[in-house]
Amino acid sequence: MTLPDFLIAGVPKAGTTALHAALAGHPDLFLPSVKEPKFFLSDGPPPIVGGPGDVQTYQEHVWRRADYEKLFAPALPGTLKGEATPFYLYDLASHDRIKDLVPDVKLIILLRDPVDRAHSNWTHLWVAGLEEEADFLTACRAEQSRRANHWADFWHYIGLGLYGRQLQHLYQRFSREQVLLLRYRDLKDSPAQTLDRVCSFLGVRTGVLTSIPRENVNRHYVEDNAVNRVLRGLLRTGGEFGHHFPVPLRLAARGPVLTLLHRKRGNRPVTTPDERAALLPYFAEDIALLQDVTGEDYDDWLSLDRHAKAR
Repeated sequence: MTLPDFLIAGVPKAGTTALHAALAGHPDLFLPSVKEPKFFLSDGPPPIVGGPGDVQTYQEHVWRRADYEKLFAPALPGTLKGEATPFYLYDLASHDRIKDLVPDVKLIILLRDPVDRAHSNWTHLWVAGLEEEADFLTACRAEQSRRANHWADFWHYIGLGLYGRQLQHLYQRFSREQVLLLRYRDLKDSPAQTLDRVCSFLGVRTGVLTSIPRENVNRHYVEDNAVNRVLRGLLRTGGEFGHHFPVPLRLAARGPVLTLLHRKRGNRPVTTPDERAALLPYFAEDIALLQDVTGEDYDDWLSLDRHAKAR
């Protein structure tokens, strides 16, 4: 049986891709080239409906156990095997699936200021041409209707940031010794020390990894103008390369449209003080719960100053 010894289980837009890339360079660890196999997110085939781009993403799910185990088959004897699917923390049902199949697994959780995380999430989908709302707060307020229409978890800008209730549920199934909590800011500001914490937690050599590979940050600036609205419509709906074409063809056709959408470069937008003030009430109660559950201090996340330290 070839199953993972550890999981990078959360959260989206908090450095999981960078951590996956860094750990893949450790000789005592093995991580498959397929990031986010999403195996524990379902008991069978993934959904067949969703929001813009969701169906194509569902096609990438590794949901058959035999296929999932094949991901780890190339691991050298003696190496620890792991994978990164940052939605495992958010999907409460996945906690039970993980517990049932790999009860002794170690879980690595990266947390990020929930307002900043939500904004980065919205920016990701906006730059990809999938988010139709040019206003961040409007997109956040659309969450309930999107849930009702079965859009995928990545559209849950607020829900994904309610870490307190998620960790409370996780700790009811796994011992705290099996869970390592990290902060996104620690990974960025103190990579060597943070990577040593991860390696020590996993029980492999420390001092081997000293830096985080540069994340794939998209620096394209996407304006909300008439031309871009047409391009974004094509990306969201499939346009002339619609669903009657095979998925690989549709994905290939996205490239030229994205190139046009990304024809300008510039700084990505940042969270404004007004946006932060509007969203903090959604998270305040859960941040208090998070502090009770973990015993750690997250008061800096309640600050209206986005330059507050230790985010």
